[in-house]
Amino acid sequence: MLQNWIDPVAIAIVFMGTVAATLLRCGFADMRVALAAVRGMFGPAFDAAKAKAELSKQIREIADDGFVRAEPHHFGDVEFDRITDIMIGQRSIQSIHGAHQSYKQRRLDTAQRAARTFESAAELAPVLGLAGTLFALGQAPGATPGGDGLVDAIAMAVVTTLYGLVAANFLFAPIAAAISRRSRQEERDRDEVLEWLAEGVRKTGSTSPVDSPAQVAA
Repeated sequence: MLQNWIDPVAIAIVFMGTVAATLLRCGFADMRVALAAVRGMFGPAFDAAKAKAELSKQIREIADDGFVRAEPHHFGDVEFDRITDIMIGQRSIQSIHGAHQSYKQRRLDTAQRAARTFESAAELAPVLGLAGTLFALGQAPGATPGGDGLVDAIAMAVVTTLYGLVAANFLFAPIAAAISRRSRQEERDRDEVLEWLAEGVRKTGSTSPVDSPAQVAA
């Protein structure tokens, strides 16, 4: 029974055709970004609790030694390692928000490109399913000898239509949604950690004069 729903030709038409059409629509660069995003989904997500635990060491060092003698504390996160470099180097917490926005915008752009690529694939899959249906019906007069040509053609037409719908709604669209959802969650977590870091440093009383409310307002 299951073998009736497995058709290599239909798979090639729908899935390989969708990949080819998406590549033509979005280009190689966006395809690479999309595949990298899928690989990234199987890796660990940004851990806000771990980031806070690591950054708390930086806050304690600033509280104990001040900005002048404190050393940047790195823990492997590219953005926060860079932010601590800037914060210690410039002896200010104001500059870290600009760096954060720059990293955030790059991440959002990448996630949007990846999601858009899979959304395009979700749009194209049913079209390739329809193309497979038309292809199957067009082959009816030339069916295999001894077989029921019309029945074979209709069977392949049904399978290709099904593949197109399944690929769009149960594969490509969910992947696009998952990429967007993970991106939004990461940015919320990073925003929260950044504000926690800035507030923690302010409470140490070690901020530079430029961080005083009067000068910031000016």
